[in-house]
Formats: sequence, C-alpha cells, structure tokens
Amino acid sequence: MLRALVLALCPLPAIACETALMLTIDVSNSVDVAEYRLQTDGLADALNDPDIIDALVQGQSAVSVVQWSGIDRQSVVIPWTRIRAATDVAQLSDLARAQDRRFVLSDTAPAQAILFSLRNFDAVADCKRRVIDISGDGTPNAIGDIGAARRQAERDGITINAIAIESMGLAITNFYREQVITRDGFVMTARRHSDYPRAIRAKIIRELAQIIG
Repeated sequence: MLRALVLALCPLPAIACETALMLTIDVSNSVDVAEYRLQTDGLADALNDPDIIDALVQGQSAVSVVQWSGIDRQSVVIPWTRIRAATDVAQLSDLARAQDRRFVLSDTAPAQAILFSLRNFDAVADCKRRVIDISGDGTPNAIGDIGAARRQAERDGITINAIAIESMGLAITNFYREQVITRDGFVMTARRHSDYPRAIRAKIIRELAQIIG
C-alpha cells in the first residue's frame, strides 16, 4: 500500500524518444507492381523482427512512412507513430503491408523527397536522433538540387541513410554515397528489389544499434 502511494505521488519519469525514423520509399516509374510489393512486404516483415520490435519499444521511437517519386509527388502514407509497446509495432507493420501506392508513371526526384521529408519532423522534435531512411533504384531524372537538400538536413541535425537498389554494378550505391547521405549517414546495397527485404531489416537494425547494444 505504501509503495503504491509513493509511486502515485512520485511517478517514474517518462522515457524520452531515442529515434525518429522516417522510412521513405521510391515508387517512381522504374518500380513495377511486383517490386513495389517487395518493398512494402519487406518493410512490414522487418517491423515484425523481434530485435527491431525490442529496439523500437525500448527507445520509445517514432516511425513514419513516406512514398516519393517525381516533383510534387511525395506523400505521408503513415503519419508519425509513437512506439510505446509491441502492439504499436504490430499495427505499424500491418499498415505498412496494406499501404496503397500513391503514384505511378512518375519521375525520380530524390532532392524533393528529402526536402518534403525534412518538413515533417516538427512533430518529433523531442526525439534525440532524427533519421530519413531513403530507398531508391535510380538516379534523378527530374530537376532538383540534391546537394542543397543534403546540406539542409545537416543544418537541421537530421541524418540521411539510404538503401541503393541495384540491377547491376554499384552506380546507384555510389550516387547515394557521394550525393545523398549526410556525413554521419551510410548506404546499404540491395541486389535487385528481391534483396530489399534483407536490406531493410539490416538497415533498421543498424540504425537502432545503439539501443539494441
């Protein structure tokens, strides 16, 4: 009885948000129906991984999902979701799997995708780390200053990491490494879209590694 009274009068401090993770998915014209499904199912499966669930809950993380393609073709498909318990992650996984594709037959404009993403972090300003997790299978074919977008992210204290989806060679990986990610970011390579599920799981685990320990 006494212990319950003490806890009621002096509640434990709330755990601060460790990481705000914005998962930004390429749905440009180069991504066909099957490849789109590999991305959404791969993300949903990654969110069901026990290590990722534990890290998201321990860090009281926030997660959002954005789809992007050409100029003025960006959409928040899952708003910021605060992770308090494993059930929150399960619901997020279900939403990721069920998300509808917002754009088809559109160009590739990663600069605009980054700038759009940056404007959506005000709601998670309390999170210690803020990360844009952008994936793509091509270089830009629409106007946009990718260098300016990256520099804005660095000024805002937001990290950009990337998954480069390759069909052959490392051209996309090199583009993301040299022009897209921030100085504190990293690139992970997926060998074709079929390798995306492995890559997104490994990437999220790496992004949450400080929590996983």
